[in-house]
Amino acid sequence: MTDSPAARALDKDGITVPLRFPTFRRIWVASLLSNLGILIQGVGAAWAMTQMTSSADKVALVQTALLLPVMLISMPAGAVADMRDKRIVALVSLSITLASAATLTTLAWLDLVTPNLLLVLCFAVGSGMALMGPAWQSSVSEQVPSEVLPAAVALNGISYNIARSVGPAIGGIVVATVGAVVAFALNGLLYLPLMVALFLWKRVAKPSRLPPETLSRAMVSGVRYISNAPSIKIVLIRSMVTGVIGGPITALMPLVTRDLLHGGASTYGFMLSAFGLGAVVGAVNIPKLRKRMSGEAAIRACALSMAGAIAAVALSREPVLTVAALILAGAVWMMTWVLFSIGVQLSVPRWVAGRSLAAYQAAGSGGIALGSWAWGHLTAISNVEFALLVSAALMMISPLLGLWLRMPPIGARGEEPEMLEDPEARLPLTGRSGPLVVEIEYRVAQENARVFHNLMQNVQLFRQRNGAYGWSIARDIADPELWTERYHCPTWLDYLRQRNRSTHSERALDREAAAFHVGSAPIRIRRMLERPFGSMRSKEDSPHRLVSEVVLPRDC
Repeated sequence: MTDSPAARALDKDGITVPLRFPTFRRIWVASLLSNLGILIQGVGAAWAMTQMTSSADKVALVQTALLLPVMLISMPAGAVADMRDKRIVALVSLSITLASAATLTTLAWLDLVTPNLLLVLCFAVGSGMALMGPAWQSSVSEQVPSEVLPAAVALNGISYNIARSVGPAIGGIVVATVGAVVAFALNGLLYLPLMVALFLWKRVAKPSRLPPETLSRAMVSGVRYISNAPSIKIVLIRSMVTGVIGGPITALMPLVTRDLLHGGASTYGFMLSAFGLGAVVGAVNIPKLRKRMSGEAAIRACALSMAGAIAAVALSREPVLTVAALILAGAVWMMTWVLFSIGVQLSVPRWVAGRSLAAYQAAGSGGIALGSWAWGHLTAISNVEFALLVSAALMMISPLLGLWLRMPPIGARGEEPEMLEDPEARLPLTGRSGPLVVEIEYRVAQENARVFHNLMQNVQLFRQRNGAYGWSIARDIADPELWTERYHCPTWLDYLRQRNRSTHSERALDREAAAFHVGSAPIRIRRMLERPFGSMRSKEDSPHRLVSEVVLPRDC
């Protein structure tokens, strides 16, 4: 990641500042074209489905097919993005998507596409994009300095929504004049610039001195990190709820166009363009929103505005009024998702960024995908107006979630971990030796016992986030000043990873806990092999050193 004095001097709140960095600029422009192609195909697929069937369920399932893969494969995709070269992962993902788009184009040209086959191919296209998403999003921090990362995140959202502001209109015109086949073909062609831009990116990755985790272990590590990060869990829950209750504004747009406005493919494209135009306006104003409002207040304001816009779309029978409502809906919808995304990207260390973003994508897109199916089913048994009004009512009361799940303050916890030397060992250990048990003894004045215990709850969370399990804190009944922190790591290699994943702020918690220690003797740390015989199973791992002895408190 570029981080020069000149870069630090940049206005970090300027929305266009990230475009000053050549790598980000090339990839951003290419992604704009790729997003344009995706949206042109989306118009073609949705409208083709309305021509093949009158079922509201099938029409809504087009969006479900495109977004459901994000929910299903995001976590493996995030693990792969964290373990492998993000550039290569993105190129492979684009190749899958290009092959799927080419297949769809060929079958449509041969007039062999059926409703079910269309959904399958949309699912395949969505799978490629789901695999690419975590690698692409987490690579942004390698293309721009951290000071301008929020603006870069917002710009990526703008890229999609600039395309949305013109793509659907273009798609509507293409479908209306030359048919869905050309829309599918354009999508395939517009993937190529992004593949070229990624190919030209000379990514410089910092080599790790530890071997990468296996895919299954990396997924477990990601789930463990998220489950022990309260701020991330709140964002995931809020994004899923928002996706479920707000999804019909786009999923049911073909039916809004056909049943409420009595329009055709070009009108449908124009409506989606209005939504995209509003999203661009919203993304541009994200810096101002973040300056003036807290995260919770901003999400609340967006939800209430979204409720009004959805209700207006449901009740309007005039295209002009619907366009105005969709511009507002697009603006607040975009603001909501950018705030969620910034909250995730600035709250996780780099080693788990791909998996955290994957979980965020799975929560949001999964909510939209499942919600789209539900809203389509509700529309089938009632009508599109009723479904949208129910959505508006639910969106109106959604800010009540903030009473229990308040959005955390947006701020970085420190992306770069503090690298520690491996502790000395006198046993012949391999990477697979284990489990390992760590005990840390503190001597704490009795009047500080409760404050120390409360602090250790935060220490527990970051130890468990980074790989520890079976954590406990105990107080000696015969010597009340003596406290023992105890936790396990599956193997010696997992223990080394756990030590080197802690960020600066997490190490600060370690030092804060150590500050409670009193007495002339230093804090005592023991590292013990739980199975001293028969637990060294692999000879290809290089031995590391381990000894149970007194060390510095921060070197746990």
